[in-house]
Amino acid sequence: MDTTMIEITDNEFLRQYQCEFDGALAKIEYAQQERKIFLTKLIIPEVLEENPTFKDDFLKAVFADIRDNKKLKVVPTHPKIAGFVRKHRNEYKEMLPVGISI
Repeated sequence: MDTTMIEITDNEFLRQYQCEFDGALAKIEYAQQERKIFLTKLIIPEVLEENPTFKDDFLKAVFADIRDNKKLKVVPTHPKIAGFVRKHRNEYKEMLPVGISI
């Protein structure tokens, strides 16, 4: 799977990124404060959890949108999102606020 195949939507009303894939809806809930976006909850339906690359591809697409469009610092408060950042530390460390280490 490739992130270009994943279409995400920033549902600002519900404060969540979402992606409909294979008839299921994956979501990342967030809160914005000052120049930071807190990624607070990751919800991936079981049918998508079975896809070995979906979670990483979804997260890469969300991080790309934040980097390119929102220009905010990212605070990953959900353990699975923090784990993703840890795994891809070199790629995303500049997106973390000063003083936050994952």
